[in-house]
Amino acid sequence: MKPRYRFLMSRLRSKPELILSILFIIVFSFLIIVPFLRMIYTTFTYQGYDLRLKRDAVEGAFTLFHYMRVFASDLTEAFLIKPLLHSIAVGFGVTVLAMILGSIFAWIFVRTDIPHKKFFQTVITIPYMIPSWVIALVWVLFFQNNRIGGTAGIVQSLLGIPIPDWLAYGYVPIVITLGLHYYAYTFLMISGALRTIDSELEEAGAVAGLQRTHVLMKITFPLVLPALGSSFVLTFTRSMGTFGTPALLGLPVRFFTLPTQIYAMINSRNVGDAFVLALVLIVLAVTAILINNKMIGVRKSFVTMKGKGFRANPMKLGTYKPLIMTFLSVFLILVIVLPLIMLILSTFIMIPDNYSADNMTTHFWIGDSDPMISSGQKGIMKNEGIIRAMFNSIRLGVISAVLNAFIGLLIGYTVVKNRGTKIARTIEAVAFAPYVFPGIAFAAIYLGMFSQPFGPIPALYGTFSLIVLIVIVKNLPFSSRSGISAIMQIDASLEESAVTQGIPWLKRFRLIILPLSKSGFFSGMLLTFITSVRELSLVILLVTPKTELLTTMIFAYKTQEQTQHVNGVTLVLLFIIIVANVLIRLVSLKSKYKTIDIG
Repeated sequence: MKPRYRFLMSRLRSKPELILSILFIIVFSFLIIVPFLRMIYTTFTYQGYDLRLKRDAVEGAFTLFHYMRVFASDLTEAFLIKPLLHSIAVGFGVTVLAMILGSIFAWIFVRTDIPHKKFFQTVITIPYMIPSWVIALVWVLFFQNNRIGGTAGIVQSLLGIPIPDWLAYGYVPIVITLGLHYYAYTFLMISGALRTIDSELEEAGAVAGLQRTHVLMKITFPLVLPALGSSFVLTFTRSMGTFGTPALLGLPVRFFTLPTQIYAMINSRNVGDAFVLALVLIVLAVTAILINNKMIGVRKSFVTMKGKGFRANPMKLGTYKPLIMTFLSVFLILVIVLPLIMLILSTFIMIPDNYSADNMTTHFWIGDSDPMISSGQKGIMKNEGIIRAMFNSIRLGVISAVLNAFIGLLIGYTVVKNRGTKIARTIEAVAFAPYVFPGIAFAAIYLGMFSQPFGPIPALYGTFSLIVLIVIVKNLPFSSRSGISAIMQIDASLEESAVTQGIPWLKRFRLIILPLSKSGFFSGMLLTFITSVRELSLVILLVTPKTELLTTMIFAYKTQEQTQHVNGVTLVLLFIIIVANVLIRLVSLKSKYKTIDIG
């Protein structure tokens, strides 16, 4: 037995990817698979809330009660049909708008001779850096009417134009604001696809007598179809499952989507019905992914680059150049510059719908507590609660970003080294699974799982550690993809040469793998930091007064209609995101010039 044990240990030491595989399978089973199974189990058992609805119910006993209430009862229309139809309509509306905008911008910046490309390509993705619900707050700032919102927005106050209810709240503003956030998915993916298409292919079609529209439809479109399919899945699933924007723009007019309906049920402790709706949302997301894979599955290989040379000749815009430049400038002003200016201005106004000079004040930034103003809240710079929330948000972003980046690289290393095996496919699939989990439902499961000690793990209810844990798990799909991409770019012979020199794995990882994968590491850090500090639906059920975050404070201020504090804290959040983006990019660029020495 001992020689066999020594052989096994020796093999494990020489194959660190096997140790990592075992570790990831154990950890992911507990953090991802168990919560999913727990969600399903909850839907088939009576919960404490159900005892008030069914007298003969026994808590914990098997039942189809929740499925009957959701799918076949007098409440089905309110619980399921309306929220489901609203979610699907929002998903398709946002996807169409986002794909149109993203495709237009991608074509302009990649396929034409538009000037100042680098500048436009940088600023055009700024709306994605901004949380989608922040764009919703800006929409309310401009288009709120006094019939529903209580106070009039900028358009009605300054221009005297009455804003109809359908433009102030509900489906239309939700689709527009989410579309202005998610078009970045399509823009980035279509841009990458267009850059790989040799312009000779399109020119050959033109020489053959095809009109420009036919070239676009018969040559260009089929070649970018995989990118379009991926952007469709990403946009549709994320917009259909988002919580913040539908909550801010839908709840005032009782426009419920599945995420907001789930939130309402969990708040009323109706967890069983809420988890049934969460499973419906998961099924919709998985279905969208499978349909996309089916549509392009038979055409996974699109040869667009050849060894004999590559040309990407930009199209001459000619007389259309001033028109397109004007369109881009107006878009950026209306979507980025003007909203930001008005957001700043609104924090210096005492009465929200009065923009006269004598109504200006700095109270909401540096003022002391006044019971007659904003419920006695201090100015943002003096407000202990806001300062604590800012510290917590930064701490959450930094911790989760660093840990996620390292975990993503380890997942990438494990998957690439075991490439082609069932273990690699399993780890990759399970790491992606949190992407389809609704944030609200995921938080509710973790709240139940960690409310009591579990083996060596203490009760994490109300702790900052629980928030960090769930944010890390929810961001695994992004960090793992970034890590896999980074590791695949490293030639395996580099590590193999270090193995022949007897260098242990930890030293190989520190001196070879980590330096060569720094671009992917910092990309994973940046994406995780941004998504962590702007997260709302995932953390709104988990925060306590001591673990409050900027996002949850904004939501709380919004429910109390404290507009100036809402907009001021939002500006603080945007400042943190922009500064972090710049710092991480600077560190990433600096790291490119360092040499690697494994001496």
